[in-house]
Amino acid sequence: MNFNKAEFYTSFGKLSQMPPSDRIEIAFSGRSNVGKSSLINKIFNRKSLAKVSSVPGKTVTINFFTLENIYIVDLPGYGYAKVSKSEKKGWGDLIGGYLENPERDLELVFQLIDMRHAPTKDDIQMINFLIDYEIPFVIVFTKADKLKKTAREERLKAFAKEIPCFDDITCVPFSTVTGEGVEDIRSIIEEIAENAEIYEPDSENHEKHDDFICGNSSGFLTPRSWEK
Repeated sequence: MNFNKAEFYTSFGKLSQMPPSDRIEIAFSGRSNVGKSSLINKIFNRKSLAKVSSVPGKTVTINFFTLENIYIVDLPGYGYAKVSKSEKKGWGDLIGGYLENPERDLELVFQLIDMRHAPTKDDIQMINFLIDYEIPFVIVFTKADKLKKTAREERLKAFAKEIPCFDDITCVPFSTVTGEGVEDIRSIIEEIAENAEIYEPDSENHEKHDDFICGNSSGFLTPRSWEK
């Protein structure tokens, strides 16, 4: 898979604008300032594929990028404090509406969390949402280069207590500075692209592969692996 050939496709600010999926989708989710745009640019070896906003909390669209036969979906950053309640509700409606939509062929969510800090209330709410709606996901711990070895080990121990079902979740430490985690994320994307069925909108038999639903070989958390 040639990650350098990812291209911006389109943006949607309203759920009503979004057509049904015509291919599988992999989404990136995280709070404002977690480094999501920088991560996407690093993964696809581009400087400005995903725009880094100078004003946190002002990106209020779902952005789609094409990568060969899949869509990469950049969800709006959530949780920025200095916005109105109506703006926060708008975030929630847009993100939640996308994730809940049965017409989306969503195979996986990369859920980003700043490795330096405990997950926020919004982070935990998002993780619980993904579990409740049986959406496979991987946690990516951003800004891993900011922590020394001992501090990193302490944070990982703390995450085990702070994050629901932590032992069953695939986690990837990531750094845009050192490149740590880049190949891990690329490998996961390639695995999904290679193993997921080609989406056929008119097919009544379209189902995700058991490996990704059950987490047997992938390790991606779903409720079935969580409950064991």
